[in-house]
Amino acid sequence: MSILTVNNLNHSYGGREILKDVSFRLLKGEHVGLIGANGEGKSSFMNIITGKLEPDEGQIEWAKRVRVGYLDQHAVLEKGMSIRDALRGAFKYLFDIEQEMQDLYMKMGEVSEDELAAIMEEVGTIQDILEHNDFYIVDSKVEETARGLGLDDIGLEKDVDDLSGGQRTKVLLAKLLLEKPDILMLDEPTNFLDEQHIVWLKRYLQEYENAFLLISHDILFLNSVVNLIYHIEDKEVTRYVGNYNDFERVYEARKSQLEAAYKRQQQEITKLEDFVARNKARVATRNMAMSRQKKLDKMDIIELAREKPKPEFKFKEGRTAGKLIFETRDLVIGYDSPLSKPLNLTMERGQKIAIVGANGIGKTTFIKSILGQIKPCKGEVELGDTLEIGYFEQEIKGKNHRTCIEEIWQEFPSWNQHEIRSALAKCGLTTDHIESKVMVLSGGEQAKVRLCKILNRETNILLLDEPTNHLDVDAKEELKRALKDYKGGILLISHEPEFYHDVATEIWNLEQYTTKL
Repeated sequence: MSILTVNNLNHSYGGREILKDVSFRLLKGEHVGLIGANGEGKSSFMNIITGKLEPDEGQIEWAKRVRVGYLDQHAVLEKGMSIRDALRGAFKYLFDIEQEMQDLYMKMGEVSEDELAAIMEEVGTIQDILEHNDFYIVDSKVEETARGLGLDDIGLEKDVDDLSGGQRTKVLLAKLLLEKPDILMLDEPTNFLDEQHIVWLKRYLQEYENAFLLISHDILFLNSVVNLIYHIEDKEVTRYVGNYNDFERVYEARKSQLEAAYKRQQQEITKLEDFVARNKARVATRNMAMSRQKKLDKMDIIELAREKPKPEFKFKEGRTAGKLIFETRDLVIGYDSPLSKPLNLTMERGQKIAIVGANGIGKTTFIKSILGQIKPCKGEVELGDTLEIGYFEQEIKGKNHRTCIEEIWQEFPSWNQHEIRSALAKCGLTTDHIESKVMVLSGGEQAKVRLCKILNRETNILLLDEPTNHLDVDAKEELKRALKDYKGGILLISHEPEFYHDVATEIWNLEQYTTKL
């Protein structure tokens, strides 16, 4: 059964054509991975089918009574509401029909026998719905899902207004999973989850009986949960059966076949054009020349997809730092209340350290405290001499109305246009991206613009807060290679073990110092 049908979808954004004549059907129970390079239109595509964006053209038709669940990171969580209240909100529709059942019971004493029979039948139907949807074990379901995503570590009675961005996203994800919609729409759900909770989500999705559409650049995660791939490239959506590895194999085979056919056709075109040019002027051979010209005119020309620019990352290295990078003395991090026990940690020249641990324990706060952006609750940080710091922030709030060129120009005012365009192109951005406003770019493209600033400034220590969030596969691999080649020190926050294990020489787990677990 088809739960979603899309016909002839066209969409442009920021002056760029993103999707062209896209048609497909989504069937009940399909587990779909939506993939493509940064900026190909994955999030736009999802926003269109969920009704958040209007397409330029095309039809989107949902089957009747289909419940769609979308992980909206901008959804409102009201102040004064506990995490438990927010999660119980997933069952609002069940509480509503239970109230309806109670109202029917109240009516029973005031109606005729025929009406009573009809009410009894309706009550029986409602009762079946409630039992089928686990209404009578709602609280245990809430606690089970909260435990799986680590929300019980925070405390289910905690006010949602006091949560970090990552914790808030976890609450929204948990609520969505509890709703058990007919189709789940998930856009990079692992970005705000730590390792153990990614494992739990993986298991949940493997067992999920309904359909889901998942955007993710985490290949290991994709491989383990999807049975279909929708690949967005050059404004088209192509369907592949199997997981990401199956897609890669078929995609490469098709690409090779197309390239071989293109070469053969180009050779044939060259021969035909040569014959026409040599023989069209001679009376004796004019007819043969015209016949070949007709063949040329009717030929369906094979076009190869434009090669996407592959990023090339190389960090500019400054002068050698002193032996000490930083030292913390009884440092207690936090805002209104402490997030950690006293920290006595030292980083020295040449160390590459990964900071890991659950969301909300203060990993970002720790880095910002070292940089002096946040005043600690207690203790102090001593920074070494001759430090040249490159800092990659996890998320930049607010809309950036500058173009990419203006953004880099502000950072490097002495550069000319050619230097700016060249630096952005090396980060894997096309001319269209480079000339666009930063705010219309995808999350991955915006991350590349921010990386461009750090790459081109001399540094001897890098502080990177989840730099792989939103990056596509090629960019992630290139960043890993560049960090391995970098001679300076690295302090890296990451939730992707396959990324940080290849970069870091040691790991600091901040869970052992937190006051929140």
